[in-house]
Amino acid sequence: MNPDANAVSDETRIARATLLRISEAATPLVHHVREHGVEQTLADVRAGASIPGVDVSALRGRLAEADGERDLTVAASVGARLVCPGDDEWPVLLEDLVRIDADCFGVWVRGAQRLDEVCARAVAIVGTRTPTAYGEHVAGELAAGLVERYWTVVSGLAYGIDAAAHRAALAGGGPTVGVLACGVDVVYPHGHRNLVARLVDEGLVVSEHPPGAAPQRHRFLVRNRIIAALSLGTVMVEAARRSGARSTLNHARDLLRHTMVVPGPVTSAMSDGCHVALREVIGSVLVTRTEEVIEQCGHLGELADPLAAPTRPRDRLGPLVRRVFDAVPVMRPAPVERIALTACVRADVVEPSLAALRALGLVERSDEGWRMSRSGRDERHAQARPDGVLPLEWL
Repeated sequence: MNPDANAVSDETRIARATLLRISEAATPLVHHVREHGVEQTLADVRAGASIPGVDVSALRGRLAEADGERDLTVAASVGARLVCPGDDEWPVLLEDLVRIDADCFGVWVRGAQRLDEVCARAVAIVGTRTPTAYGEHVAGELAAGLVERYWTVVSGLAYGIDAAAHRAALAGGGPTVGVLACGVDVVYPHGHRNLVARLVDEGLVVSEHPPGAAPQRHRFLVRNRIIAALSLGTVMVEAARRSGARSTLNHARDLLRHTMVVPGPVTSAMSDGCHVALREVIGSVLVTRTEEVIEQCGHLGELADPLAAPTRPRDRLGPLVRRVFDAVPVMRPAPVERIALTACVRADVVEPSLAALRALGLVERSDEGWRMSRSGRDERHAQARPDGVLPLEWL
């Protein structure tokens, strides 16, 4: 990104960095900033002015120690930058947070790629930190399929489903974005040091929280709205009934994004939250493969191919030939006349039908008459498909 191309002045960027240092995300302060701007908001906090719903005295305490310019310098030292509204790199998707009164003042971004370009076609994959092998497999398959089709995978860099999605995206050579509940220079969880390094090199790491900020419980829930906002849709792969992933899905719904859920075994506690979400989150769609996710989030016409059941010889029979086939005895051979009587068709129709069935290996002939072959006996219990029939209706 070329900083000279940005419309945001140095003073405004420093002011936003300062505001991100002193305030927590998604608080009533957003209303004051929206009405008066960042610089005036900082001036009002410094002066101790009354701001509805905001503990100004607490913000003044933080402001006394805040230094936005220093935060920008620290971020630059680790290859990070502050992307603000008005920057060329600012994703317009984040503007939708105004709808839920949870505006974003700016995001710290670490990595070489442009945030707006990477998130132009992005899907969030979220879920439990303690997945089953099934959940990890599905998350990985979805993520790999998305990057193969030039989609970005967004998640929260947590253990479990998040990590499975990030790793599969990286393995597929595609971009992935990790949204943190701490500073972009803080590795959390500590076991993800290598994974964070790979995201910095090959994708992006994003956070609203300033450099050095520690992860705190409430920040995980608040950051979930950023995951939802940066994506065109959110897929919840595996989650218990009480799961932070549900908040991401709720944010996606409130932001008018696509909400998708992967089903699991009804006996699995790790899929209970998914099944509840399918019932309770209005508009949620059940998905089982990448094509179905893209069908929801992609352009008009990006439709998933229907899944076809295995085709059996019986599936290829026309309705008349199928009637004759059903009338053929299983074990004891019968003459053509008996089969015609059972099928309620003429004998001159039965004979060519039997010849066609014999060519398919479904019936066999003996001196006593006709009966089903071993393959025919197996096919008799197979579920027939109405499409793809043989052109034998004339018989």
